[in-house]
Amino acid sequence: MVNTLTPLSLYIHFPWCIRKCPYCDFNSHEAKNGIAEIRYIDALITDLIHDLQWIAQTRPLVSIFMGGGTPSLFSADSIDKLLTQIRLIMPLTTNCEITMEANPGTFDSVKFKEFRQTGINRLSIGIQSFNNEHLQKLGRIHDAQQAIRAVELAKDAGFENINLDLMFGLPQQTHAEVVSDVQTALDLQTQHLSFYQLTLEPNTYFHKFPPSLPEDDAIYQLQQAGQHLLNTNGFRQYEISAYAQTDRQCQHNRNYWQFGDYLGIGAGAHGKLSLELPGKIVRTAKTKHPELYMQQPIHHSVQAINPAQLPLEFLMNHLRLREGFSLQHYQRCTGLPISSLQPSLNNCINAGLLEQHQQRICCSERGWDFLDEILERFL
Repeated sequence: MVNTLTPLSLYIHFPWCIRKCPYCDFNSHEAKNGIAEIRYIDALITDLIHDLQWIAQTRPLVSIFMGGGTPSLFSADSIDKLLTQIRLIMPLTTNCEITMEANPGTFDSVKFKEFRQTGINRLSIGIQSFNNEHLQKLGRIHDAQQAIRAVELAKDAGFENINLDLMFGLPQQTHAEVVSDVQTALDLQTQHLSFYQLTLEPNTYFHKFPPSLPEDDAIYQLQQAGQHLLNTNGFRQYEISAYAQTDRQCQHNRNYWQFGDYLGIGAGAHGKLSLELPGKIVRTAKTKHPELYMQQPIHHSVQAINPAQLPLEFLMNHLRLREGFSLQHYQRCTGLPISSLQPSLNNCINAGLLEQHQQRICCSERGWDFLDEILERFL
């Protein structure tokens, strides 16, 4: 059966940035010779039109997320052209969340007012820290004052839904510095915070030349300090690294974690689509190199998820959410019977890693700290 009930999102990847950060493992390339802006926007539109073969054209988009790289390097005219074409190609829900990632070093008052006029209604600003020393170590192109000014400019431009990215566990980072970063973010009165640990990912400069990071126990204490401050100021943790005020959760990311469907267009973009349940849930991937992508934007790989792997795939996503999942939702998203979660589900409940409240499954407090152990039981 074709799954028509799962929400559908659109991810758009912009692969260029001013400078590659040493911790970044995303598909991003330094814009040393400028950006092929017009060619890339045209390629994105061609890519999307080609991807319509996978979906019912009456299926509306509940969210659009422009990530990177640095999407805010593009002009407002180009973004407007792209969003206009998307609206002509596909229906959008009336409250469709449209997010753009932006770096403080790219902010301009007029430009961001124009971005707001294109219909973008949410910004995700990559702050990482308000400490200049840490920003330098992270290879960021902005300083603390530019970060604060970026948030002010975003508000002046009319954005009322803003996320700030903050990292903890930075080289030589202290308890006081984490608290200061989180408090500064709170003082800016935004609605959402991504508060996540610096990790040394493969194929990054930091992985090849690792900095000296705090010990695991110290990192956990830094995390707890930030979480306590967020919680006491009305920010609730709804996902492993996401905290939001009431009704300000990121709908695009929630769709990911709820095993929803999403188209992915752009160089290196990934998608996940439920064509038939359970036998044809597929993941798509686009050509990574920007130039090769622009030459042939309809080239992509498609790989079906083995139905035997669906329980693990579902849980890897859904257990990131504090609320967990309902057993009915599991059946609806995978097309599998509840029995396909057994005996591992009962094993985790008996071990105190998962809890069942009527038809809803979620991590226990212990399980929240040992998510990898839960997933290992479903291998």
